[in-house]
Amino acid sequence: MSGSKLLDPSKPAADELLGLTVHAMPQPGHAIAPRRRGRWTMLAVLLACAAPVVASYLTYYVIRPEARRVYGELINPQRPLPPTQALRPDGQPLPLTSLKGQWLLVSVAGGACDAPCAEHLYLQRQLREGLGKDKDRLDWVWLVADDAAVPETLQPALKGATVLRVPPAELASWLAPANGQSLTQHLYVVDPIGNWMMRFPAGLDRATASRAKRDLERLLRASAFWDQAGRETGK
Repeated sequence: MSGSKLLDPSKPAADELLGLTVHAMPQPGHAIAPRRRGRWTMLAVLLACAAPVVASYLTYYVIRPEARRVYGELINPQRPLPPTQALRPDGQPLPLTSLKGQWLLVSVAGGACDAPCAEHLYLQRQLREGLGKDKDRLDWVWLVADDAAVPETLQPALKGATVLRVPPAELASWLAPANGQSLTQHLYVVDPIGNWMMRFPAGLDRATASRAKRDLERLLRASAFWDQAGRETGK
C-alpha cells in the first residue's frame, strides 16, 4: 500500500534528512579562530621587531612628563655610540659599540686622574651599588681621553669598572658638555641601545648624588619590562 511505503522504517523521513544536512554544515567560528590566531601571531612578530625602537622612545618619553623633577639633562636628539676602536688597559682594541646591551654611567678624564676624576669614579661606583638588585643592569665606565698612564695606586678603586682609552676627538664628536663646562666635569648616561640620552650637571658631588640616583632608578624602572642584566654576547 502507498501508506505503508511512507512509513517504511528503512527510509529516513524528510525531516531527518534535513537535520543531517544542517548538522553537517561547518560552524562559522571554526574558520574564524585560526584566522584570529594568525593575526595575533603576526602582531607578536611585529612587536618583537619593533621592540628596540619602542624601548628607546619609552625610555626617553616616560620620564619627560617628570622633567621638572629630573636632575640630569635629557639629550635631544639622542646620540648613538660611535663606531670607534677603543683600547683596553692591556692595549687590546675593543669597539666602543660593544658596550651596547647595558645601561652605562660614563665619566671622562685623563689617565693621570686628578681629584675631580677620582671623585667621579667614587660616585660612579657608589651610585651603581646604591641600585641594589638592579645594579647588574648598569656598568660604570671610565673613558680615558689621553695617553697618560693610569696610576697603579688607582687600580684597587677601579675594580668592577670598564676602563677604555678613546681618542679625545672621537669623544668630542659623541659626548658634549654643557655651555661653559668641560667634558670631564659631567657624568653621562647611555641606554642599552647605545644612545647617550642624559647628562648630569657639572659639580655633582656626594651631597647631590641622591638626586642622580633617583634619575637612574626611574630609568631602570621604566625599562624593566624589556631590559635585562647582562649583554646578549656575554661579558
